[in-house]
Amino acid sequence: MKHISVMLDETIELLNINPEGIYVDATLGAGGHSYEICKQLTTGRLIGFDKDFDAIERTSKRLEGFGDKVTMVHGSYTQLTDKLNELGIHEVDGFLFDLGVSSPQFDDADRGFSYRFDSRLDMRMDQTQALSAYEVVNEYDEEKLVQILKDNSDERYARRIVKQIIENRPVETTFELVELIKRAYPGKELKKGHPAKKTFQALRIEVNNEFEEVKDAVEQAVHVIKPGGRVVVITFHSIEDRIVKRIFSNYGKPKKVDPKLPIIEEQVLNYKLVSKALKASAEELEFNNRAHSAILRGIERVK
Repeated sequence: MKHISVMLDETIELLNINPEGIYVDATLGAGGHSYEICKQLTTGRLIGFDKDFDAIERTSKRLEGFGDKVTMVHGSYTQLTDKLNELGIHEVDGFLFDLGVSSPQFDDADRGFSYRFDSRLDMRMDQTQALSAYEVVNEYDEEKLVQILKDNSDERYARRIVKQIIENRPVETTFELVELIKRAYPGKELKKGHPAKKTFQALRIEVNNEFEEVKDAVEQAVHVIKPGGRVVVITFHSIEDRIVKRIFSNYGKPKKVDPKLPIIEEQVLNYKLVSKALKASAEELEFNNRAHSAILRGIERVK
C-alpha cells in the first residue's frame, strides 16, 4: 500500500512557509510533508524527527537531494526542546505533527502493527524501547486491559475480549489475538468491519504512550515557536484531537475578564488560532482512505 500524505496542500498552506525559516517535521514518517516543505525553502532548514529508525533511513534517501537543508533526528517528539537545543536551535518558524501511523509501518509484517499479517505482537514505534504489545497483552491485569480498550478505542466488547485473552495466555502473534477477538464478538457484529481494528488501535496507543506524548510535545512546540511561526497538527483520533484543541484554545482564545477592569499584560494573547478544525476534501477522500478521520488545526504565535 503506497503511503499518501494526508491533507498535503492544506497543511503546507497552513504552515505559511518562510523560505528562509527553520521548520520541524516532528513525525517524519514517509516524508511526504517534509518533501513539500523542503521544496519551498531557499536558505531555510528542515529538522525531521522520528523514533522509528526505519522511517529515518527511508526518508533520508527520499530527501537526500536537498542536501544540508535537512537534518534527521532519531528520537521521540517529546525530546523536541532538548534535541533542538543540541543543534543550537532555540526558535522555530513552524512545527508539523502528523499523528497517524505511516503505511510502511502497517505494511511491514514484522512490526506487528496490523491485523492483516501474522507476526509476533510488537507495535513499537521505537524498536529500542522495552515495552511491546506482547508485554501489554500477556502481563497486564484484567482490569487494566479492559480500561485500555475502553479508553483508547471505545471498544464495546472490551471485557469479553480481555476474558478471552486471560484464558488463553500466552498470546504470541497477531493472528492468535485476532482469533480471540473474533471469539469474543457476537456473530452479527463480525459483518460490520474487522473486529480487531479497535483492539489493535488501543494496544498501539498504550505501547507508544501516544496521548501523553502528544500533549507533552505540542506544549513544547507552542513554547519554542517564534513570533509569526505556526504549529500545525493533524490528528486521527478523537481523544488526540481533544488534547490538541484544548492546548490551542488555552493559548489562542481570549479569557473572560471583567470589562470594567483595565487590561493587564498577561491578558494580551501571545497566540491566535489560524483555522477552525479542517477536514479532508471530498476529492481527497476518493483516493486517500486514511484521510477520513483526519482533522487539521493550527495556531500562530503573534508576539
